[in-house]
Amino acid sequence: MIAGLYTYRHIDALFVKSIDWSLIETHWQDMMQVVLSIQAGKILPSTLLRKLGSQSRQNKLNRAFRELGRVERTLFLLRYISEADFRQSIRAETTKVESYNDFLDWIGFGGPILKSGDPIEQAKQVKYMDLVANTIMLHNVSDLTDVLTGMATEGWSLTKELVGRLSPYTRDHLRRFGQFMLDMDDLPPPLAPRPIGISEEDAGGDY
Repeated sequence: MIAGLYTYRHIDALFVKSIDWSLIETHWQDMMQVVLSIQAGKILPSTLLRKLGSQSRQNKLNRAFRELGRVERTLFLLRYISEADFRQSIRAETTKVESYNDFLDWIGFGGPILKSGDPIEQAKQVKYMDLVANTIMLHNVSDLTDVLTGMATEGWSLTKELVGRLSPYTRDHLRRFGQFMLDMDDLPPPLAPRPIGISEEDAGGDY
């Protein structure tokens, strides 16, 4: 599909091998059975990868999946070369992931390294860090919503660009270390979600 939309020049040197289409065609039915088994929950993708990885590289089904993977990677790279919007969206999503990981590193007491060799303890540490991160982000978003709603009420013009520059990973107001006294009887008020007025010329209505 992509090859039919674009004409590529000066990139022949990037492609030094050819896809073995006959191998994919020969084992297509077996590959589809594997896909259906994964979709039906009969086998986990991780289990399949371990089995294929532990077998000889000469395993024909393994080779067929590798060839199909080369097809997907080639199509992805061609689209990445051709579409500026596609590159921009990938960069934006990558930045979000990197920002979140940096936030997790900041939250983790003693640094981001998982010091336990026990897989169960490692999974618990990751889940606990995610829980704390989501709690902080919810608190930040709630506070930001209150501030923005108040600004809109006072007549401030809120634009999509302005709101888009805000982040739920704000941490300057947090005391990372110290003694925390928890009062489980002191419950916060319920959340009251409400729209934020965004200038129509920027967003076409309420955000």
